[in-house]
Amino acid sequence: MEYILFYMILFLIGTVFGSFLNVCIYRIPVHGNIATERSHCLSCGNVLKWYELIPVVSWLVQKGRCRHCNAHISIQYPLVELLNGLLYVWIMARRGWTVESLLFCAGASVLIVISVIDYRTYEIPPGCNLLLGSLGLVRLLTDPGHWPTYVIGALAVSSVFFLIWLASKGKAMGGGDIKLMAAAGLLLGWQGILAALAVGSIAGAVLHTILMKWKKKDRVLAFGPYLAFGIVCVMLYGEQIIGWYLR
Repeated sequence: MEYILFYMILFLIGTVFGSFLNVCIYRIPVHGNIATERSHCLSCGNVLKWYELIPVVSWLVQKGRCRHCNAHISIQYPLVELLNGLLYVWIMARRGWTVESLLFCAGASVLIVISVIDYRTYEIPPGCNLLLGSLGLVRLLTDPGHWPTYVIGALAVSSVFFLIWLASKGKAMGGGDIKLMAAAGLLLGWQGILAALAVGSIAGAVLHTILMKWKKKDRVLAFGPYLAFGIVCVMLYGEQIIGWYLR
């Protein structure tokens, strides 16, 4: 019962942070204020009351519509909140209560923001990469005995991406992807970031091919969401993925 209660509380905390992630997703691309500006309806501008901001519940109670202007509220809101809460529980259940788990939970939240923004705008906010890199720096400082693993991780994939970017004059690879893999490599280490690249590349190749055929998507893809998927997979099952590959 204690574990169940702990995970329930952790899930609720994750959904609350997920609500903030939605704020970041909408405001960062337009350079909005994510710290002091109060939450409001994007259609009518009405400032929302506290009971309209309860993660997931408010969206369900209001049937996905604004109470004031009846405008449709994107299903992204509850989905991001649920995803963030589930990832917190999943990571803690897999990794236990450790510094690594806390860093991975924070990293997963940053990756959700990166994924949605990059999918919509084809740009990864520099601040998100910087925050992810700072988590990697904390990982390095809390595990100094393995510092070469993290330093090499920061360079292993990002340096290759940088060479591709140079050779293609920025046409084949975005600068945000380079910085993302440098930051994530510092957090995961070199084995982890290579595994993340493999998983993300396979996911991107398969899913984007499906999207091109099903939804007539352009051949140009936002690579960030797929890389983020690979990184989260390694956060959850990194040892198993690497072990399976080595066998």
